[in-house]
Amino acid sequence: MTRLIFLGPPGAGKGTQAKALAHDCDIPHISTGDILRQALKEQTPLGIKAQSYMDRGELVPDQLVQEMVEERLCQPDTKSGWILDGFPRTVKQAAFLGELLQKLEQQGERVVNLDVPDDVVVDRLLQRGRADDTEEVIRRRLEVYRSETAPLIDYYGDRHQLITVNGNQSLEEVTAELKKAIAC
Repeated sequence: MTRLIFLGPPGAGKGTQAKALAHDCDIPHISTGDILRQALKEQTPLGIKAQSYMDRGELVPDQLVQEMVEERLCQPDTKSGWILDGFPRTVKQAAFLGELLQKLEQQGERVVNLDVPDDVVVDRLLQRGRADDTEEVIRRRLEVYRSETAPLIDYYGDRHQLITVNGNQSLEEVTAELKKAIAC
C-alpha cells in the first residue's frame, strides 16, 4: 500500500515527480489545487463555499481545505494508495491528516521531502517565465515555505516517516532515486 505525502519548496518538482510516481504505482495523485478546481467546476457544496472566499480575494480557510481533502480520501480509488501533493502545508494540517488517516484506517503513510537549495529553486522558477515569478516574489514564497511548511520536515522526521531525496539532480535521477526509496 503506497501512501505518500510530497514536501519541498516551490519549484522542487513535487508535482512532476508525484504525477510520474502515481502513474507508475497506479494510484491517484491528489493535489489540493486540483481538488479545489474540481470542486469549483462541479459546484459541490464545498466548492461553492470555497468560491465565496476566492471571489473576495481571500485564502480558502484550513477547515474548508481539510474537508475537501477528507472528502477526496474517502473516494474508492484511494483504497489502494495515493500521493498527496500540496497538503499538509502546516503542522496543524499534518496533525489533522494523521487523525483523519487513523479514522479512515489508512495509516502507513511516508513523507518524501524533495530537497533543493534556494538558489536552484529561484533559477528554476525564473526560467519558467511566468509574469508573477520575479526573484523578489520567489524569495518571499521561499520565506513563507521555510516558516510554515519546512517545520513539517522535523514533524515527520520525529515520527520516522521522512524520506529525503536530493531534488537538485536531473529529472531522471530524481525519479530513479524516488523509485529506489519507494517500492510500489
